[in-house]
Amino acid sequence: MKRLIIIGKLYPETNYIQLNNKSMKFNAKQISELIHGVIDGDPEVIIEKVSKIEEGEGGSISFLSNPLYTPYIYKTEASIVIVNKSFIAEHPVKPTLIRVESAEVAFAKLLEMYNQIKDNKSGISKQCFIDNSAHLGDNLYIGEYSWIGENTWIGNNVKVHPQVYIGDNTRIGDNTVLYPGVKIYSDNIIGKNCIFHAGVVIGSDGFRFAPGNEWNKKIPQIGNVVIEDDVEMGANCAVDRATLGSTIIRKGVKLDNLVHIAHNCEIGENTYIAAATGIAGSTKLGKNCLISGHVAMAPHLTIADNTSMGGATGVSKSLTKPGLSYLGSPAMEVSKFRRSIVHFRNLPQIVERIEKLEKERKTEPVMKNGK
Repeated sequence: MKRLIIIGKLYPETNYIQLNNKSMKFNAKQISELIHGVIDGDPEVIIEKVSKIEEGEGGSISFLSNPLYTPYIYKTEASIVIVNKSFIAEHPVKPTLIRVESAEVAFAKLLEMYNQIKDNKSGISKQCFIDNSAHLGDNLYIGEYSWIGENTWIGNNVKVHPQVYIGDNTRIGDNTVLYPGVKIYSDNIIGKNCIFHAGVVIGSDGFRFAPGNEWNKKIPQIGNVVIEDDVEMGANCAVDRATLGSTIIRKGVKLDNLVHIAHNCEIGENTYIAAATGIAGSTKLGKNCLISGHVAMAPHLTIADNTSMGGATGVSKSLTKPGLSYLGSPAMEVSKFRRSIVHFRNLPQIVERIEKLEKERKTEPVMKNGK
């Protein structure tokens, strides 16, 4: 059997630390300190996993926020349940309670901590390739079969999961996480605290061709992608490199799964885009926009700050007034769309009435000399 030879920096196995299946074990007292709660029950009870309140098992922690789930607190086997301070038990409860101002917020913080513990891997696998010219920060995790190209710059506390490709001359900021199968082409810039889920592709060619002429070939894409800090992308998102200049994703943008951002687009700060949305080339979105799923935007548009779009909205013209909401295809303001949809739903009856009136008109006797 042939042996695989890896060129570049070959890290010894002793440098590789992988914390698989790291468990979370805390008692109620420790958790109450983390979320600033008050204990009602046994402060020493231990938990090592999280659960839904209706599926709670011994050794798990859950929460109660929605009043519809209140009956489950009297049945659950969870060892600890986080509740609002206002909760009053009408029957005996088995789990230890931790009372907080907002059970939902406290539990979200706990889940964030749980994720940090679960994903707290470090070290560099001997089965990855890192070019000699690459700069590596401190406290890295680089998993098996990942590739880090020439003149790349990797910041501190970055996590590169298995089978990630990072192309030449690319920069990755501190605390960024690249989940398995992420592909980042050459010459791109990724900020700090970003999260890219499995299958994300950054810097693939923009869809630009010159059909119907003598050349009839694709237009070379020689720009790059710039992604600022605190950006998260769901699985299988694609952000195309610019033809010239940069495709830009501003600070705090959040993309759901399967979002496509085309060449030379710019997505404004803190904009949220839901799944299966496609934004065509050179379109600029403002700050704080909320884009629902399956939205389609034409190229070369300008979308104002604080714009909202409902699911399956089709945008063919620029929307330049900030703070408005849109529905429909072509997109129209929500109030206008709702009035229009009422008429659309009644369209068969309206057509029937018009046809009846036309038929009656044709059957009326023709008047002669005003009689």
